[in-house]
Amino acid sequence: MKLPKELANGIVIFAGIAIYFLIMEFFGLSKILYLRAFNAAFVFYGVSRTLKSNIKEGKSGYVSNLLSAGITAIIGVLLSVVGLLTYIYLRGGNQYIDNLSGEFLFGGKPTANEYCIGVLFEGVASAVIMVFVAMQLWRNKTSAED
Repeated sequence: MKLPKELANGIVIFAGIAIYFLIMEFFGLSKILYLRAFNAAFVFYGVSRTLKSNIKEGKSGYVSNLLSAGITAIIGVLLSVVGLLTYIYLRGGNQYIDNLSGEFLFGGKPTANEYCIGVLFEGVASAVIMVFVAMQLWRNKTSAED
């Protein structure tokens, strides 16, 4: 059974983000807030794969591609947040949060669930931005071919 491209590329986004953050954790860089901005590249990559696949299949409608790209990005973000929550609880729960970025969102002492809700909002916002950026890039590429 073949997975829908949105799900498959959402899993690609999750895998890229998970490996990136595990590497950051291994090297002790997980406290550096601005390094997390690089995860947008994984979202962009997964969304671009979905759009490229749609265009190869002849699907050129803006709204249908926008929805397909959005679903891909949201799947990637949701899987990443679930993975983060699981990782936090495997590493000690709320006590482990102190090892993560202290400047995150509101500051203070968030619980594991609060931290992941913050990451979810941040992830959805960046995913929406990446979807629109990718849509403009692919729209320009397809209109240049016409």
